[in-house]
Amino acid sequence: MRPSLDELRARFEAAFPGASVEVIDDSHLHAGHAGAAGGAGHFRVRLVCSRFAGLPTIARHRLVYDCVRDWMPHRVHALNIEARSPDETLA
Repeated sequence: MRPSLDELRARFEAAFPGASVEVIDDSHLHAGHAGAAGGAGHFRVRLVCSRFAGLPTIARHRLVYDCVRDWMPHRVHALNIEARSPDETLA
C-alpha cells in the first residue's frame, strides 16, 4: 500500500527542516505497470532546501531517497525528484 501524500510530506519535512516541499501522486499514470501491481506508488517530489547548495544532482537524490529507503520498493516504487537550493529556480 502506497503512503499518503501527508506521510511522504512529513518524511521530507522532517529530513529537510524549513524546506519547501511539494509531493504529487502520479500513480494513476502508471496503471498496469509492474511496479504498480503491488500497490506501490509513483510520486513526483519537488524540494527547495539550502542543504542542496553546492551538491551535485546524484548527492541531492541520494539524500531524498534516504528519506523513504525503508518504503522502497513495497510502498514507493518510483520518485521523480526535483531538488534545488533556494538560489535555483524550479522549472
